Amino acid sequence: MPANEHTRTYDAVIVGGGHNGLVAAAYLARAGRSVLVLERLDHTGGAAISTRPFAGVDARLSRYSYLVSLLPQKIVRDLGLDFRVRSRTISSYTPAERDGRPTGLLVGGGEERTREAFARLTGGEREYQAWQRFYGMTTRVAERVFPTLTEPLPSRDGLRRRIDEETAWRTLFEEPIGVAVEENFTDDLVRGVVLTDALIGTFADAHDPSLAQNRCFLYHVIGGGTGAWDVPVGGMGALTDALAAAARSAGAVLATGHEAVRIATDGHTAEVTYRTADGEGVAAARHVLVNASPQELAGLTGDPTPEPAEGAQLKVNMLLTRLPRLRDPAVDPREAFAGTFHIAEGYRQLATAHAQAAAGELPAVPPSEIYCHSLTDPTILGPDLAERGYQTLTLFGLHTPARLFDRDNDAVREELLKSTLAQLDAHLAEPLTDCLATDADGRPCIEAKTPLDLERDLRLPGGNIFHRALSWPYAQEGTGRWGVETSHANVLLCGAGAVRGGGVSGVPGHNAAMAVLEATA
Repeated sequence: MPANEHTRTYDAVIVGGGHNGLVAAAYLARAGRSVLVLERLDHTGGAAISTRPFAGVDARLSRYSYLVSLLPQKIVRDLGLDFRVRSRTISSYTPAERDGRPTGLLVGGGEERTREAFARLTGGEREYQAWQRFYGMTTRVAERVFPTLTEPLPSRDGLRRRIDEETAWRTLFEEPIGVAVEENFTDDLVRGVVLTDALIGTFADAHDPSLAQNRCFLYHVIGGGTGAWDVPVGGMGALTDALAAAARSAGAVLATGHEAVRIATDGHTAEVTYRTADGEGVAAARHVLVNASPQELAGLTGDPTPEPAEGAQLKVNMLLTRLPRLRDPAVDPREAFAGTFHIAEGYRQLATAHAQAAAGELPAVPPSEIYCHSLTDPTILGPDLAERGYQTLTLFGLHTPARLFDRDNDAVREELLKSTLAQLDAHLAEPLTDCLATDADGRPCIEAKTPLDLERDLRLPGGNIFHRALSWPYAQEGTGRWGVETSHANVLLCGAGAVRGGGVSGVPGHNAAMAVLEATA
């Protein structure tokens, strides 16, 4: 930051340079506002970054967040971002064993292939027809709900009228999602595939009365108005690099290595005290936007700190010299791993894993899902690796709450990783370890992150990837007009913990910027 920069008053100071903070900075700067972004790390991007995690290996992986669904094209267009996504030709593959033979369910590659895959697994048409009806319903909901995310919060009744489909409303907003899964589907594996969207980063049972699983499911099926999950070209860092460039080009100041430590406000003006390697400074602002968790916000303002929402996931990044062969001879690994490869995610398996974790034990059969970024977007690999056929694998494990790692994070991480990969190996014709690449020091190219690792590295309270339990996308008591308001009139929450936050969406950043522009118009 330039000398004496701390004496300047900004229209907005943004605490945290993750993707939501950068979205807010770009919108406000383009509207002619003076903007300062304070980021404690030496780089912007937060959890939406690309890195080369393996020594001496030219593979730039999306280290934390990894797929894009909830980012509105409106934000991409408004900010003129040089950012693209690619669709995955295969939605998912779920291996299974039936009557002693390896088989599975491949969803994607065209309607007829999907229909045939359902028939091959289940022996008839019923489950496929139920699948079509169920996801036809979620698509209609997505078309009506997704555009509201960048508008002022609708009322509950207003959103219900907009959806205008009572069965859909009851299914998604009123009854535990397990009710609909069990009413619509009979095959245990198909039921499990449907339920997984309700459990990503959310530790809940299918019938949890809190409906936390329903809120998670909703956000996983409304993205883009279709529910599709796409691959960011160049990795997730391509998005935050483009956002940083857009903010800078519009005049925002991005100050890395600047950790905000205190916010003082009287509701009209504010001062943000920050710390650098050279000491402390103060930036004055008319508005402060906090791109951090509700816990961090409370710590900065001195307000009571809310209880953290516990994270419950294992994130694993891998680099392979080749994709492993499958036991199921009917499926090409290049298709199976191009979509979401579900492991140990049958309906009963998910319920058992949740019950074991709730009892304080690691799941004996840990559920997880994998996909290969480089099949859809090989640009993340250096030319030599791509030519030699190397591939990436990203694994996301479910039902592993942070409490399980308290006794010994390193030892439990290793134990869980071993048992998770064993579940994958059960469906492979060769061990995954035979396919792992090695780095410049001869070590296998694999890294795993637990909720406690995410809490340490990214300051995610409890390791929760959504900062707190996901919210319904409508107004409730205390949510404010845009869902970003706090108890301080000129301090806004623009991180994932805002209403309609969670995932790589930019929605809280957009909405916080709109709230500022409305207030200062």
